[in-house]
Amino acid sequence: MSTVDIVMWSLHTIFAGVWTGSILFFVGAVLPATTAGTIGRVALVSMVTKLRWLTRIGAVVFVATGGHMAGTRYTADSLFGTGRGHLVLTMLVLWFILTAVVEIGGARLESGAEDGGVDSAIEQSRPIFVIAAVLSVLLLIDAGLLASGQII
Repeated sequence: MSTVDIVMWSLHTIFAGVWTGSILFFVGAVLPATTAGTIGRVALVSMVTKLRWLTRIGAVVFVATGGHMAGTRYTADSLFGTGRGHLVLTMLVLWFILTAVVEIGGARLESGAEDGGVDSAIEQSRPIFVIAAVLSVLLLIDAGLLASGQII
C-alpha cells in the first residue's frame, strides 16, 4: 500500500467516524438537552450549523478519498459483481441519503429555531434526525463489514 493510499484510507476512516459520531451525538445528546431546556436557541442553531458544515466538508473529503479508494481498488465488474463491491455501492447510497437527510433536518431546525419556536422546530426535525442516526449506524455497519475482509 502506497503512502497516498494510507493517507486516503486514514482520512476517509477518521472523517467518517467523526461525522457519524457527531450525528449520533447530536441526536442522542443535543436534541434531548434542548428539549429539556439545558441548551438554548442560540447554542442549538450554532451546533446544527456546525453539523451541516461538517457534512458539507465531509462531502468533499469523501469524494476525494472514497473516489481514490474505489478507483484504485475496484473495477466496474468488481463493484457490481462482488459482495465487497455491493458494500461499497451500498456505502455510497447511504452516504448520499445521509448527507441529504442531515441537510434537510438542519435546514428545518435552523429556520424553525430562528423564527423563535425551538420546541416546534425540534418536533418537526427530530424524526429526520432519528433517520439520520439510523443511517449513520447502517453506514458504520457497512464500513465494519468492508473492514472485516470476510465479504468477498
